[in-house]
Amino acid sequence: MQKPKYFLRYRAIIQKLRTSKEATFKEIKDYLKRQSELSDFDLNISKRTFDRDKNEILSLFNVLIEYDHSRKVYYIEDDENEVNDRMLEAVDMFNSLNIAESNAPYIIFEKRKPQGTEHFYGLLHAIKNHFLIKYTYKKFWDDESSERTVEPYALKESRYRWYVIAKDRKDNKIKTFGLDRIHDLEVQKQKFTYPKDYNPNDIFKYSFGILTEPDKDPREVVLSFEPFQGKYIKSFPFHESQRVIADNENEVRIKLKVHITKDFIMEVLSFGNEVKVISPKSLINQISNTLSASLENYK
Repeated sequence: MQKPKYFLRYRAIIQKLRTSKEATFKEIKDYLKRQSELSDFDLNISKRTFDRDKNEILSLFNVLIEYDHSRKVYYIEDDENEVNDRMLEAVDMFNSLNIAESNAPYIIFEKRKPQGTEHFYGLLHAIKNHFLIKYTYKKFWDDESSERTVEPYALKESRYRWYVIAKDRKDNKIKTFGLDRIHDLEVQKQKFTYPKDYNPNDIFKYSFGILTEPDKDPREVVLSFEPFQGKYIKSFPFHESQRVIADNENEVRIKLKVHITKDFIMEVLSFGNEVKVISPKSLINQISNTLSASLENYK
C-alpha cells in the first residue's frame, strides 16, 4: 500500500465528518467507496482499519474523532485549529503533486521559485531551543550576499511567503528575513536568551504583511469596494480585524484596525478604482499623492 493512499483516506474521513457534522460507520464507508471511484486509489476500509485510522488521524493532524454510543455516530467536536487546517491543506497539495505527472494537461501550477521551506525544521529547532543561526542572505535590491548571525524568535507567513523574525547580531535590530533568500543555514551550538517581554503575536497583531510599527498605535481604516470586488474581500479578508459594516448593491464597506505601513498602502493601491478610502484622512492623502505621482509618469 502506497503512502499517498493513507493520507488520501485520512483526508476523506475528516472531510466527511466536517461536511456532515456526524456520520455512522456505514455512511463513512459509503463515502470512501464513492471517493475510491473518483481517485486512483482503493480507499475502502473495514471497521478494524477505521479504528486504526482514527488513531493515526489524531497523531498526525491532532484531530480527535469521537463516538456517540447512544446514536452510534462519529463526530469531530472541537475542530477550530489553524495549524490543523494548514496541515490538511498540505495533504491536499501533496496528493495533487503526487498525481500531477499523470494529469499534467489538467493541472496548471504557478511558476515560481521554492519558498525556502527546506529551512523550516532547522529554524524551528533553533527557535524552540534558543540557538543562534548563521546563514548567507541576499536582499532583492542588493547584488551582494552577506553573512548573518541572528537570534531567531519566530516564523511568519505573509502573502504566500515565509519569513524568520530575528535579531541581527550585527546591529542588534529585530528584522524579518525571507526564507527564500536564505542559503547555507547553520544552527550554532551557542545559545541566546530569548527576551521575556517579546511576544511576536502581539508585535504583529495589527501588522499587514511583514512591516510593523510597534511603537505606534494602530489606526482604524474604512474602505469601500465595488460590489463585485467586495465578494473577494469578504472571502479573503485584508486582516483578522476586518469587519463588514455595509454590504449592498452599491458597495461592500469594511473596517479594520492596522498599522498603515508601506505594504498596506501598496495592497490598497493594487485594487485600483475598485476601492475608495473613506478614512482616515492621512491614508486618503497618501493614496491620492501616490496616484498623482503615477499619473505624472504618463504625461
